[in-house]
Amino acid sequence: MQTLPWRGVFPAVTTKFHADESLDLDGTARHIDFQIRNGIHGVVCCGSLGEASTLTLEEKLAVARCALDASASRVPVLATVSETSTREALRFIDGANALGVAGYMVMPSVIYVADAREAMANVRAFAGAAQRPLMVYNNPVAYRVDLKPEHFAELADCEFVAAIKESSGDVTRITDLRNLLADRYRLFMGVDDLAFEGLALGCDGLLAGVGCAFPRETVTMFDLMQAGRWEEARALYRWMTPLLHLDVSTKLVQNLKLIDLLVGVGSEHMRRPRLPLVGAERERVTALVQAALATRPAYCQSQP
Repeated sequence: MQTLPWRGVFPAVTTKFHADESLDLDGTARHIDFQIRNGIHGVVCCGSLGEASTLTLEEKLAVARCALDASASRVPVLATVSETSTREALRFIDGANALGVAGYMVMPSVIYVADAREAMANVRAFAGAAQRPLMVYNNPVAYRVDLKPEHFAELADCEFVAAIKESSGDVTRITDLRNLLADRYRLFMGVDDLAFEGLALGCDGLLAGVGCAFPRETVTMFDLMQAGRWEEARALYRWMTPLLHLDVSTKLVQNLKLIDLLVGVGSEHMRRPRLPLVGAERERVTALVQAALATRPAYCQSQP
């Protein structure tokens, strides 16, 4: 794991659908290719933003295969493990291993609210089955399971637990993890509107949501921060922040799919019970996107 090449901008890609809610694998592949051509460093498929809860196991494997084909080995592809039982998660890992994914983003539990002992046992079971790198998705706000720095210290003996997507919303966790564990894990900020703060405190990368529609801008901000060009990075971050707030919402899928549509990089089709935004919600997101496009920095615009 010492040579794990995971750093930079890893979008949590949206899953594309047709109007009848069937998978649009061609659209998904085009969107992934668009992001790779604009500089992103890795792809995470079938996460929360990818509407994993609406997909069957077989559909998740189909999307993972699509992502692998679209990436053509240009960037690592991570599949998300978000099943409702450990048994089903191990079945998914077995199928994704056969496809050749680079690793996994794993949720300690879904629906059932595990305690730390159960969650860590779950992660160890995933690691044992995968035998390839795992990024643990720590999101106590959404999933009510919180793995704290001391828990990651307990997991440090498991070589395949290699990275953390930190989404607690508490940016001090980054410093606490570094103080306790130094560089044992690759750290990714998973909250879009804490991207600058996370990178400034030592994150290795971003698990981006809005970056799906604005990959070039997101990568440019990352590159500026790596080069110590703080003022330029801060200016770009301030431009992005009104959009980044839209990722931190219970309607993040609806928000970001509308952004994709307005920017011209995808459709708004999603699976029920989610429905496209209407009324004031839609008007607000549309206005924010239009304002961003009108003031978009010319030096880092995404290429079609």
